Amino acid sequence: MGVKELAKKYKQYAIDLRRDFHMNPEPSMKEIRTSTRVMEELEKMGIDCKKVAGTGVVGIIKGASAGKTIALRADMDALEVTEENEKDYKSKVHGIMHACGHDAHTAGLLTAARILNDMKDQLNGTVKLLFQPGEEVAQGAIKMIEEGVMEDVDGIFGIHVWNDMEVGTISVEAGPRMASAGIFKINIIGKGGHGSMPNQGVDAAVVGSAIVMNLQSLVSREISPLDPAVVSVGIFNAGTRFNVIAGEAYLEGTTRCFSMEVNDAFEEMITRIAGNTAKSYRAKALVDYKQLVIPTINDPEMASIAEGAVKEIRGSDALKTYKQTTGGEDFSFFTQKAPGAFAFVGSKNEKKLEYFPHHHSKFDIDEDALEIAAALYSQFAIDFLNK
Repeated sequence: MGVKELAKKYKQYAIDLRRDFHMNPEPSMKEIRTSTRVMEELEKMGIDCKKVAGTGVVGIIKGASAGKTIALRADMDALEVTEENEKDYKSKVHGIMHACGHDAHTAGLLTAARILNDMKDQLNGTVKLLFQPGEEVAQGAIKMIEEGVMEDVDGIFGIHVWNDMEVGTISVEAGPRMASAGIFKINIIGKGGHGSMPNQGVDAAVVGSAIVMNLQSLVSREISPLDPAVVSVGIFNAGTRFNVIAGEAYLEGTTRCFSMEVNDAFEEMITRIAGNTAKSYRAKALVDYKQLVIPTINDPEMASIAEGAVKEIRGSDALKTYKQTTGGEDFSFFTQKAPGAFAFVGSKNEKKLEYFPHHHSKFDIDEDALEIAAALYSQFAIDFLNK
């Protein structure tokens, strides 16, 4: 049997696994049961595997002959969300839920492992299965890379079930797919005083307000209008009482973009704007900037292979263009080590279930997407190694 036939054969296996993971979600970097179940399934298949990065898992499928190595990645962690669905497979863990589809990714890759293991005599090279912890906190990919999982990899492929696309459709075009994500924290040091005598102090609330406004000029005046970018302040804390001049203030926000050039410039720009603005008010601004994820950019050749795989398993009509999204993905760090492609696999079907977006407490997917995800993982690996 070929990929399509095997994916159909193992569809119920994928559904059962997805529901098991959905009922037993675990937070980022604490995927103990999940990784143990992944190991159990791989061992049943006779696939060599080991744990890495604490709760990550790597499995190896060697083909009939030597060749390149392709990595297939699935993330495993859940979110701190209390599920409001009333399904048989509802989360059993209060306050934790698979609200982003990582249960589907894990089940899809395990099903692909069965398919590829059945077809390993047809593989010219090696498939490396990466079951990654901690995507939601942008820690898992880096930890796996630090432990050497990408050292012998020639290419990498990942998927994300996507509730903004109809089930049966797939987007995997070349170029930017998901944005970078940075987080900045600004501590403003002024001088407190009486609200009736503001001249005796340095009002940190005013300084913070000026910084918030001046940061908006980065996108409008320092970044090319051809490069989409976001600078948003989400937290602004200052003051303790209505008639007290705030001596300190705190800002926290995020950056997003699709260009590595812009991404690498954010820290200097924010530090400069905050520092100089504060100085003009006789205050100080201390900036802490952390890179959560870099832009996810599909390599043109890898995207072409993926598009060919989609046509093979679903036909040309399944290929859909989906606009890039300002959500972030730490899959991007893997693509610093090897060329990669990241696909959006449609999981929306309002004929079967009510639509809710990712990270919503009623998020759910059409499980037909599992068969498609498993087939896509498998066909991509075969095409990359054999063509």
